[in-house]
Amino acid sequence: MLTVDFDRLGVQPGERLLDMGAGAGRHAFEAYRRGADVIALDQDTDELGKVREWFAAMKDAGEVPAGAEADVKEGDALALPFGDGEFDRIIAAEVLEHIPADIQAIAELVRVLRPGGTLAVSVPRWFPEIVNWKLSEEYHNNPGGHIRIYTEEELRDKVVKAGLVFDGKDYAHGLHSPYWWIKCAVGVRNDDHPLAKAYHKLLVWEIMKNPKALQLAGKVLDPLIGKSMVLYFHKPDAS
Repeated sequence: MLTVDFDRLGVQPGERLLDMGAGAGRHAFEAYRRGADVIALDQDTDELGKVREWFAAMKDAGEVPAGAEADVKEGDALALPFGDGEFDRIIAAEVLEHIPADIQAIAELVRVLRPGGTLAVSVPRWFPEIVNWKLSEEYHNNPGGHIRIYTEEELRDKVVKAGLVFDGKDYAHGLHSPYWWIKCAVGVRNDDHPLAKAYHKLLVWEIMKNPKALQLAGKVLDPLIGKSMVLYFHKPDAS
């Protein structure tokens, strides 16, 4: 399930796209399907191994346009292993809330984005996230967990000060916020709780089948309680 709107980001075939903090690769796979030349970057070598396997399987199955390329790269968000202006499009989805030195990470994203290129950054939205923190210490207080809750103004200000122009915002995954509120209330690791199990089945149905009823519910809930906030930016042309 995607968080970033690829049409709004402006992804085109043949463009070079970086998925920074790619995790299991959901955004990298969509970019590859659209014909972009994709680099999925992460620090988790096990995840990257699986992403590489999926890239190969997609190519073998004929799911990607001819000429599109995809690869993985292990790297640090604070020192991206790329030259200045290498990428046309960059996605940083649900990453910055984990990074203590987020201003340095943002500066690196700006550095490797070409003039005229676009960036999509998604983080947990303030209201759904603050509810989770109030309900459960375990939700965020663990190694590698969320270390901050962004307001829109804070995140936008940090990226604009790094040199980009703000283009707009969106919200996603409105159906997911109640699930995490339930999980935080009954115990983050308590997967067998009846209410958590029932809601999880609903989310699996959404992901696998995407029925119209849940599409409509998402359109209503995303602006109200969408779990993720997505901000879009572009880098001014050099001229």
